[in-house]
Amino acid sequence: MKMNCRKRLLSLILCVMLTVAMAFTATGCNGGKNDESASDKTEAEAFADGDVLGEGSKEFAFTVADKEGNETHLTIRTDQEIVGDALQELGVIDGEEGEYGLYVKTVNGITADYDKDGVYWAFYVGGEYAQTGVDLTAIAEGESYSFKME
Repeated sequence: MKMNCRKRLLSLILCVMLTVAMAFTATGCNGGKNDESASDKTEAEAFADGDVLGEGSKEFAFTVADKEGNETHLTIRTDQEIVGDALQELGVIDGEEGEYGLYVKTVNGITADYDKDGVYWAFYVGGEYAQTGVDLTAIAEGESYSFKME
């Protein structure tokens, strides 16, 4: 009888230890991150107005205007040749490749979801609607670039 009781107690202890080990393993697999995807970023994670980002021989002004019209002005420094490459490298924009090039979905931590809200990021060069995508626009000295949610 004592032997059965010991086996049960040992079995119970092993089960508890196994359960605890599995819980630690499952938590550790998450890499310490929560389940937020990049598209769930909030403005709190965005760059602040007046920030200077990057290093390099080229410099340009970059503005982000959200759907309420709030503007964030950034200075971008880079050695990249293309505006989109510089902004992606610094984590200012994110998107996905489509048949027409880079489809920008997130700018400065703000996601525009056309399918959900009917808004998108429009790219401007010198205050004019751009004739090329951000991933094809060469950096020009003294030029300013912006994304506006429309």
